[in-house]
Amino acid sequence: MHDVTAYLETARLRLRRLTEADAEALAALHGDPRVMRHIDDGRPVPRHVVLSETLPALLREYRERPPRLGCLAAVEKTTGDFLGWFSLRPATTRGLHDGTELGFRLLPAAWGRGFAAEGARALVREAFTALDADRVVATTMTVNHASRRALEKAGLRLVRTFFEEWPEYIEGAEHGDVEYALDREEWTLQQT
Repeated sequence: MHDVTAYLETARLRLRRLTEADAEALAALHGDPRVMRHIDDGRPVPRHVVLSETLPALLREYRERPPRLGCLAAVEKTTGDFLGWFSLRPATTRGLHDGTELGFRLLPAAWGRGFAAEGARALVREAFTALDADRVVATTMTVNHASRRALEKAGLRLVRTFFEEWPEYIEGAEHGDVEYALDREEWTLQQT
């Protein structure tokens, strides 16, 4: 029998399903103010919320979504360290309804080392080859330059800037959000 948590590997990353054993690492990720400053309400998520709501919801996705969709732990191959997560899901975030949505969240220790682009590229390839996606999309705040660079390095292009109502002000929200996308034809051309 194969490992049900295994998913795919890159040169430096092992992407696998999250498990209950990832609870504390996930709590540290979602609880880090630097990680969360451009996400949701811009505030860290309390540990008890991650353990009682976030992780159970992510694990439930494996049962409710088609295979190969959901959130994947990103583990550095050489050290075994949990670096964060990447995800592929049906696009529903902030008004997106077309395509397969790429997302990622990494611990600050992984920032600036190319892991975001490496993982994003792997999931873009996965979306077009294994999932037969027609389009991959992603959103981030306009001011989140590091995530924008990672999306561009993964082959996505800027489609639009848009403005959403935030329940509470987040620093940089006045600059809006950006949508990036890549369709199958563009991706195929990039591969040649």
